[in-house]
Amino acid sequence: MNYLEEVDYKTPEFGDFYDELPLWSAHFGRMLLEQVPLRPGMTVLDVGAGTGFMTIELAQRCGPDSKVIAVDPWEAAMARLNRKLEHLGLENVRTIVRDAATIDLPDASVDLIVSNLGINNFDDPAAALRSCVRVAKPGADLLLTTNLVGHMAEFYEAYRSVLVELGFTGRLAVLDAHISRRATVDSVTTLLEREGFKFVKAVTGSFRERFADGSSLLRHHFIRLGFVPAWKSIAPEGAVEPTFAALERRLNTIAAQRGDLSLTIPAACIHACKPAAR
Repeated sequence: MNYLEEVDYKTPEFGDFYDELPLWSAHFGRMLLEQVPLRPGMTVLDVGAGTGFMTIELAQRCGPDSKVIAVDPWEAAMARLNRKLEHLGLENVRTIVRDAATIDLPDASVDLIVSNLGINNFDDPAAALRSCVRVAKPGADLLLTTNLVGHMAEFYEAYRSVLVELGFTGRLAVLDAHISRRATVDSVTTLLEREGFKFVKAVTGSFRERFADGSSLLRHHFIRLGFVPAWKSIAPEGAVEPTFAALERRLNTIAAQRGDLSLTIPAACIHACKPAAR
């Protein structure tokens, strides 16, 4: 298997085989489910719903009198969610294949907005949040999860060492820029408040992703989908393969020394609300 070969999630087959509850999303989803207000009769908007893990949970946990609206531009994922809804007999869910920034819903019509890792993948997070604040009722809650700065620090320390070892010190600034793009609680709070939400609280924590070694990390399907393309862009043009070969060796050495390859994932669930009408 060539782990440098990118995974195309847009193929119809990918939506059929993508796990609706990958362990990556589950860690964050559990944080969200522990914080989200659960009341019968709510209208809930799940932004970046994917194949519907959070949608289905909230549709059931809030009861049949609730209404959950799942929004995602990924057609294959929405098609799979529709099949699951039919199988489960859930009639209180509506799916919309659309970008979050152009949600076609009435103003002030939603009681609760959730997004499990969605903000990480929005093309224009500010536009998506403006759309959310428009459809939120006064006083409506918004809860979102995200990973934070410090994500996979062990991996990036190894990558930095490899760039220095190979003489590619000119790419260290690219590595630093990539790392610094991760969210902080303050950066997400600033974005939310700039677009019209009011910060309520943040719950933070961390978990570990463990692999036998670097070879297993770099060949893991979800890692290839979600991370390898960006990691490749850090390496010098024309030197991706030798860079990754050295990186794989370095990670394997670390795993042999420590007993496995353990990566730290700082996470946050951020709760905000739309200010009540005066």
